[in-house]
Amino acid sequence: MSDIINLLFAINDDYVEQFKVTLYSLWQNASKKQMAVYLLQKAPLSENEAINRFCQELQITYHPVIIGEMAFEDAPTTDRYPETIYYRLLAQDYLPADLERILYLDADILCLNDIVPLYQADLKDNLYAAASHTSDANIPELVNKLRLGNFEAESYYNSGVLLMNLPEIRRQVQKSDILDYIATNGRILFLPDQDILNALYGHKVFQIPDEIYNYDARYNVLYFARSSGKWDLDWVLEHTVLLHFCGRDKPWKKNYRGRYAALYKHYQQRVKKIP
Repeated sequence: MSDIINLLFAINDDYVEQFKVTLYSLWQNASKKQMAVYLLQKAPLSENEAINRFCQELQITYHPVIIGEMAFEDAPTTDRYPETIYYRLLAQDYLPADLERILYLDADILCLNDIVPLYQADLKDNLYAAASHTSDANIPELVNKLRLGNFEAESYYNSGVLLMNLPEIRRQVQKSDILDYIATNGRILFLPDQDILNALYGHKVFQIPDEIYNYDARYNVLYFARSSGKWDLDWVLEHTVLLHFCGRDKPWKKNYRGRYAALYKHYQQRVKKIP
């Protein structure tokens, strides 16, 4: 396995600053600093030069990947779920053919600890590694399986953190299958790209613990209860690797009052000091 940590993001111009915070937090806490970041974008971002300078300061290799087509123009999109969310499903078609592994991350994530153990996880013949936010076998998970029709999957996975096994994905994931599924099931898709991932490939996902690798910042009370009081703030700071600010409330907004607001602002201020 290469010593380079390959990272994948898909953003538009509205998420450049958030992307930089996520990337900086990954770099800051990684035991291996040799990184390459691939940024999927529909058309060249207006901030590409600034992003490149930022990456150079961290000695990260920057690869803008321009999609340049309307592959998902008929897919369900909203202001909250723009077309870019679909790009991760076909990332393998746009990335270098010799790339074997890459970690996709949403740009509303903060890294608190070393990402390298996750990156080096043994995926065996699975397509992805991902975490579930419904790991207690509750009713919503059963509803999702009924809705999407994939009962072989162990859980319903969040698509905001995906470790990708690119050789297997290239063999098994087809654009035509994804577009056909959207055409047939578009009306039942609540979280479009995530639903497609679970419906078509959920049974080929290696499950990773969400409290470590995809901690949903909205539900700290539930995590505390699930762990019988073990997973408190100190535990999260010491053990959680990826803190995910899911939902509409985001820590860069002035009215955000979540538990981790100050932590996010700390990294935000560090990023602002980088030329």
